[in-house]
Amino acid sequence: MTNRDDQAASARGAAPSQWPGERLGFRREGRGSIARPGRRIAALAIDFAFCYVIYFAFFFGSDWASLVIFVIEQVVLLVTLGGGLGHLLLGLRLVKLDGTYAGWWRPIVRTVLLVLLVPALIWDSDQRGLHDVFAGTVLIKK
Repeated sequence: MTNRDDQAASARGAAPSQWPGERLGFRREGRGSIARPGRRIAALAIDFAFCYVIYFAFFFGSDWASLVIFVIEQVVLLVTLGGGLGHLLLGLRLVKLDGTYAGWWRPIVRTVLLVLLVPALIWDSDQRGLHDVFAGTVLIKK
């Protein structure tokens, strides 16, 4: 390869991965693989529905109550159990990039960014939203 070929290769960046999470060291499929978008969105819908039921039963009419309920549900369950209600029901778990417990501050950062919505709509090639990228976390299948 010539010097010109080396420059062209470096300008293109890293080679594309064959599956989401390959560059991060996660499996292609099954337990320990990156959670795919359909399951992640379904888990979020379950969490929203759960929070809405609580909101409707106890706080209906309050402007910010549903958002506060969602933040509390996410932070408490992510820190203590490794996933929100939707994550747990669909077999997902939040971990650090090395596959270990996410700790207490990462779920807080992740949830704050998730509530802002825009970071959750921008995904990288490993199918992680910016909220996960900034928090240093990843959702995997358990």
